[in-house]
Amino acid sequence: MEHVRELRQRLLKACLAIAIGLCIGLFFSKSMLHFIQQPYCARFAKQCVFTAQSPLEPFVLNLKVALYIGLLLACPIWLYQLWAFVAPGLHRREKKWSYVFVAVAVPLFLSGAFLAYFVVARALEFLLIQTPELAVNVNLSGYFDFVTGMLLVFGVGFEFPLVVFMLNVAGIASAKKLLGWWRITVFLIFVFTAFATPTPDPFVMTGLAVPMCLLYFAAVGAAALNDRRRSRLRRKDPLSQLSDDETSSLDEDASLEEEAVSSTTGNERNRQDDVT
Repeated sequence: MEHVRELRQRLLKACLAIAIGLCIGLFFSKSMLHFIQQPYCARFAKQCVFTAQSPLEPFVLNLKVALYIGLLLACPIWLYQLWAFVAPGLHRREKKWSYVFVAVAVPLFLSGAFLAYFVVARALEFLLIQTPELAVNVNLSGYFDFVTGMLLVFGVGFEFPLVVFMLNVAGIASAKKLLGWWRITVFLIFVFTAFATPTPDPFVMTGLAVPMCLLYFAAVGAAALNDRRRSRLRRKDPLSQLSDDETSSLDEDASLEEEAVSSTTGNERNRQDDVT
């Protein structure tokens, strides 16, 4: 019950921070919507007109944009609440690596979202020129979901090398083994991008698959450096690579020494008995 009460308090603090961020985001929702519409308006400036299916749709969309802004603004607070709830159950080594992963995951996600913003214009060009004889009226909510879906897919895709490096840190796969899997990995990356991207054109799929492949090989290089660091530490101190829950071999060595001492003492007593 103590943990449940702590979880409730931290969830309340996180929700309160998101609600305050939502109120602040209402003032910037129109500017954010204008920013998201730029890839479409820059390519189709003459027909940069969006439609709404109901009078309530623009209001709901503004609330949705404000909620996303609130989540971003309150990100340090609700991430801290999550970390404060989980951290007491982690070991010192796990805490150290979690700091590294968070510090790398945020720039990778933002880089993927930044790339997706420029790929959207190329995807729209491919999709909307297929029927030039038809007048296309783009729905505002549908366009927003399309752009945010692209940002999310690219951001999550850029987290893939971090997962690969985590396998190496956990001791599941060495850098040599990861490099041996490169053909299968490249194939699976293209399969993932083909299904994950919301457009059927090859430009968006390739625009996500190629950076993921490059990041995969970068993760393999980081895994090789980590393996080299481990080997150096193992040569200097064999006990440095033991986890917090792993038993040391000192107890076994001590028991062996005790058995050797007891056997030596027994032999000496037998010799004394023979002399007697």
